[in-house]
Amino acid sequence: MTPDELLEVFHRRIRLPDADTIPGWKQELDGLVHRSYFEGEGGGGFVETPRGLGDDPDAVIAAQVAFFRERGLEFEWKTYAYDEPADLGERLLRAGFVKADPETLILGEVDAILARPSALPSKVRMRDVGEDPADFHRIAVLMDTLWHNGLERIEERLAAEYRMFPDRLVVTLIEDALRGPEGPALTAAWIRFHPETGFASLWGGGTLPQWRRQGLYSAILVHRAKIAKERGYEFLRVDASEDSRPILQKLGLHAVTTTTPYEWKP
Repeated sequence: MTPDELLEVFHRRIRLPDADTIPGWKQELDGLVHRSYFEGEGGGGFVETPRGLGDDPDAVIAAQVAFFRERGLEFEWKTYAYDEPADLGERLLRAGFVKADPETLILGEVDAILARPSALPSKVRMRDVGEDPADFHRIAVLMDTLWHNGLERIEERLAAEYRMFPDRLVVTLIEDALRGPEGPALTAAWIRFHPETGFASLWGGGTLPQWRRQGLYSAILVHRAKIAKERGYEFLRVDASEDSRPILQKLGLHAVTTTTPYEWKP
């Protein structure tokens, strides 16, 4: 499929029905706004508007800010380059949001990944994690080391999601073969499945700097693609950083647009 065809399928199957909401989060359609959120410890929310913002965009934005302020929750407004109005980002900034780093929306067919060779160095091992809190802590430490976004989101949210919806999430890590659980997670990533859409989404993938360029990222990507194939999924979605985008494109996926998160905190 071409990049334009992939984007059309993604928009129709994922964005319009809001099919990639984190399992267990409250999901609401507020006019043109797709809103999902989780209240309680470690809570937060996401907003996006795949159908645009209507005749009074600033009023719509203000209403969402008021909704989350009332609940004391931070949230992210996820924008795509083709969203309307074209100046949505500027309006969000004026409303008190902070722009985060843009990412590239990468889409592709599972079979394109599986057609590429992949090898894992013998000095490491890859395994899917279970409910062991120690594994989620090690993954959180890795992600915080790389992106400085705190331990809570991974250690608490991801572990809770896995406990509640183990059929919708597979979490994988790569570790030193000799040190095993006693050593750090070298690479960690997870895959979410979105039933009845054909799409599985890929998250994480960060690798310790000293272990990069040894095939770990590609190996954990192919591993998740195999799981998706076994479960009958045909498409993969990644919100890719500039570090991972070239690797994903080299492996046969396509850059179809950019996505920029805007963050608001009470």
